Amino acid sequence: MNRILFTTSLGVLFSFTRLLISCKKEQIPLINKEDLVFTFGFDSTQEKLNNLGQPSTVPAGHVAQSPNFNGISAHYIELLPSMYTPSGAGEVNYMGPETTAGGDLAVDFDRAKIVSDGEEFYRLSLEDLELGVYHWIRVSLTYQNYEVDFRSNGLDLKGTFASFVGYNTYITQRTIKNQSTTINANSLQGYWAFELVDPIPFWIDDQAPTGATTVPNPLFSTSPIPQGSCLVRGKFEQPLVITGEEEEESLYIKLSVSNYNSFEYTDPNGNSVYEPDLGKVPEDMGTRGLLPKVTLHP
Repeated sequence: MNRILFTTSLGVLFSFTRLLISCKKEQIPLINKEDLVFTFGFDSTQEKLNNLGQPSTVPAGHVAQSPNFNGISAHYIELLPSMYTPSGAGEVNYMGPETTAGGDLAVDFDRAKIVSDGEEFYRLSLEDLELGVYHWIRVSLTYQNYEVDFRSNGLDLKGTFASFVGYNTYITQRTIKNQSTTINANSLQGYWAFELVDPIPFWIDDQAPTGATTVPNPLFSTSPIPQGSCLVRGKFEQPLVITGEEEEESLYIKLSVSNYNSFEYTDPNGNSVYEPDLGKVPEDMGTRGLLPKVTLHP
């Protein structure tokens, strides 16, 4: 069983260090070596949650829209037996590559897997899972790419927005849609870039305020997370039970992400339109909830 120790650095960053523990437990071997498969989905009808996992609304002075997702990436997936399971003490299923090329430990964006709605993100054999009952899942989201509506020079247009919501991300080269830019540096949570392709190609990038990215954690009081991370929690509608007995089919966990009004920006003129030309600034780019759904089919 993989476990991870979390440490914080400078009060904002945290690094993941893997501790492999080899242990043999009496288990009934799986006769059919089936898999546990993780996919992502996006749902603008799911509830919009705040950092405490409670229903939320758009703050005064802000406006929000539900963006159309192109892709998403995660750095970490962990199954939790209970609401009291500390970060790293559950069943860690996936951990993405990291690097110190930019100085501090960071997610290696060059090697991150980015998937679209319904696309397979990761799979592992069910026989590699610790036997037990899992009520929650914890996922560290790191990158989002989506289309947003905006206005420029009186024209209503669509542009591509890329947001980096992980604790720290090393980016060699970043491509929003068509435009590629060399960075070769770490970027903290809240770094974003925006690109317009037609009618006049251009792009801009900036950094959202520290702590502005929403990270829904319904287990805030029993299992807090390091500041600056994007460890989103979600509860299974029915507990995930791993018995170790013969499995007839693979299990699929769809990580359904709420993108309901997840793109928030300032609105000084009060017309509810995203207008970057007029200085309207993205304030919150976090996903607004996670609902894990277990099925026997993709």
